[in-house]
Formats: sequence, structure tokens, C-alpha cells
Amino acid sequence: MANIENRKFIALDISGKNYLSWVLDVKLHLSAKKLRHTIDEENAASNEERATALIFLRHHIDDGLKYKYLTVENPLELWQNLNDRFEHLKVVVLPKALNDWSQLRFQNFKTISEYNSTLFKIVS
Repeated sequence: MANIENRKFIALDISGKNYLSWVLDVKLHLSAKKLRHTIDEENAASNEERATALIFLRHHIDDGLKYKYLTVENPLELWQNLNDRFEHLKVVVLPKALNDWSQLRFQNFKTISEYNSTLFKIVS
């Protein structure tokens, strides 16, 4: 039973701050479970495959998002709703992170922990 409750990776935050990494994690895990086609357009997934993918997606999103999309019964529809809600982050967050990464210099920090903190902030 404990294995059912464990998440494979960090759940999608309601603010969407981890959306980009979450998308990659979901795609990889669904591919490993041979369920990636359930979130593709015009798929021919069986009801069992859709249900399994939907359970997986709901298990890996924040409770607030789970309640917002409670009536969604198709993993493709849930995927598209989340995409519509958070896709703008690629336009907003990614360029800033890339710029911060290119400007990151070790000599600009007094301690290694300050450098590591900034580095992990950019990566996240």
C-alpha cells in the first residue's frame, strides 16, 4: 500500500513554478509505462489506459489543481487544460533562467553556499 502513495517525482505546484520540469517527468514516466499516447491528439487509447494515465496525472498534481479539474475524465483533456494554464511559463520563465545562467559567475559570490543557492534557484 505504501508504494501506491509514493510519488515518482514532485507534484505540479498550483502556481506552476515547476511546470517545465514536471512536463518532462510526466512524459518520461508515461513513456516508461507505455501510456504516452494517452496525452497525444487523436489517440486510440483504451478506457483502461486512459484511466491509468488519469490516475497517474492526478496523483502528480497539487490538491488545488486536482479539485479544479475534478470533473475531467480524459487524460488528454487534463493535459491540455494544464498546458493552457501554464504554457506561458516557457515564454516568461525560461528566457530569464537562461539569462541568469549565462550571467552566473563563481567570483561574484563571497561563499560557496551563496553560489550553490543561486545555482539551485536558477535550475529550479
